[in-house]
Amino acid sequence: MTSPLTVLQTVFGYPAFRPLQEAVVQRLVDGEDALVLMPTGGGKSLCYQVPALVRPGCGIVISPLIALMQDQVDALRELGVRAAYLNSSLDSATAQTVEQALANGQLDLLYIAPERLVQNRMLDLLQRADIALFAIDEAHCVSQWGHDFRADYLQLSLLHERFPAVPRIALTATADARTRQEIITRLDLEGAEKFIAGFDRPNIRYRIALKQNPKQQLLRFLKAEHPRDAGIVYCLSRKKVEETALWLQQEGYNALPYHAGLPAALRSSHQSRFLREDAVIMVATIAFGMGIDKPDVRFVAHLDLPKTIEAYYQETGRAGRDGLPADAWLVYGLQDVLKLRQMMDNSEGSAEHKRAEQQRLNAMLGLCEITTCRRQALLHYFGDDLPQPCGNCDTCLEPVPTWDGTEAARMALSAVYRTGQRFGVNHLIEVLRGIENDRIFQYDHHCLPTFGVGKALDNHQWRSVFRQLVAGGYLTADLERFGALRLQDKCRGLLKGEETLQLRKDIARKATRQQTRQPLPEEVDVGLWEALRECRRSLAETQGIPPYIIFHDRTLQDMCAQLPRDIAAFGRLSGVGERKRDKYGRDFLRVIEQHLEQSTA
Repeated sequence: MTSPLTVLQTVFGYPAFRPLQEAVVQRLVDGEDALVLMPTGGGKSLCYQVPALVRPGCGIVISPLIALMQDQVDALRELGVRAAYLNSSLDSATAQTVEQALANGQLDLLYIAPERLVQNRMLDLLQRADIALFAIDEAHCVSQWGHDFRADYLQLSLLHERFPAVPRIALTATADARTRQEIITRLDLEGAEKFIAGFDRPNIRYRIALKQNPKQQLLRFLKAEHPRDAGIVYCLSRKKVEETALWLQQEGYNALPYHAGLPAALRSSHQSRFLREDAVIMVATIAFGMGIDKPDVRFVAHLDLPKTIEAYYQETGRAGRDGLPADAWLVYGLQDVLKLRQMMDNSEGSAEHKRAEQQRLNAMLGLCEITTCRRQALLHYFGDDLPQPCGNCDTCLEPVPTWDGTEAARMALSAVYRTGQRFGVNHLIEVLRGIENDRIFQYDHHCLPTFGVGKALDNHQWRSVFRQLVAGGYLTADLERFGALRLQDKCRGLLKGEETLQLRKDIARKATRQQTRQPLPEEVDVGLWEALRECRRSLAETQGIPPYIIFHDRTLQDMCAQLPRDIAAFGRLSGVGERKRDKYGRDFLRVIEQHLEQSTA
């Protein structure tokens, strides 16, 4: 057997394994099972790709998204790896050719959609082939408590039954303790060694703000910080996706819509453009993103509140996979909370499932309303600890002012109670502020003790109070009464004077922000950087592949910093394996040579 480190260096061009990778790889090389939790961009794919190349036979990768298999296979073929995929996008003749290659031992890695893998015909073919390992990617899809549940994954326990001697590895970037246990149970991985890397992505800056004018907030963010960057904007509905994409196009951005209601060919085209072109903004529902391998996504923006911290972590994790600075930006409001809770109440899940979903939404709201370090709270949710505040989230960079909201909260709760728990936020604010109108007189609410007691606060401040009471579990919305607020048991202590409440002091953000990231390190020559990017773009366009499959931005930065002058020095750059050294070295060395000549002329 070739050693794993040799494969890593000669095929993938990396000098050493990252933390945990080496132990995971050795576990699989030794023929044992593994469960791997590693953050997006942490190098999960190498955990099964390297042992698949070390062990005899073909590595089988179960991947949930057909559209992404081709991209992953293209990247492997660029490295000289014999890779292919089998899914419903192939015609019968092409699929037969791939199956024959598997049977003849001519493949190193084969990507298969789960629904195809569990077919008897496919299982019979695998039984006759020489299999190195099974890799179950995005393993959280097996959990009915998770955010990306896929029923086909529930059948994957058959791998252990049908292929007991073949090692299996299940991988995910997002799983709390409950989801981890379900993965182990459903995939029959009780004997697997668990490898849990830290969940921290220190290069991502987390920022969460209240909705004021969401489109203008997004526009200011893009103009100030990401005018020419690739990014993803997530929206809750298909209609909002299309409206936002069109609006961004009108504002001069290269924005594309993506949701499950679009024709498959159009979705595929938009995804291909996002992966292959520079500075494309994908506006999408959560139908887009799982397994996205584009390293230079510089921001992920949410125009609506994600319903769980798992979903938020998974979606924001698509930013900055190359390790360079990136932004996770979110705006939310009370209406987001009410809409998500309505969707949950109207779902067909069991009462237990609905309760679990409500708890997860409450945790997401808690992350939004927190006044301390967001990264510490986010990591704590996944059982990971950060001893000190991160210094790279909005609450660290701009500490949140708070105020004693105890008395205001009691007024708000009293107004809910005295109006019969039958009215929404707008009417309750009118009662508290003493607004005299037909609706107030219709219900005799001008006679209530709470009428006009809250004149000291304006509409914006009262909305903040109600939003934080809902987020804190003191109030909930009765969706059968069009969002009427109802008291929860938690409010008893507050109403009885047994506890106090500190609330966020919501302050309108400034219209502009300072640039928060340096696009390039100071030592990088911008002229050479652009010349290398143009060389990469031209080579990628000729081959019909995304530029990052040739080299990541980090490798181009290494070229700028180290200025290799010969093929041996070029081969020592991070991310340059033997295959890419021989295939592209001369092209990039020529660009460097020309730049140096012009600099000294």
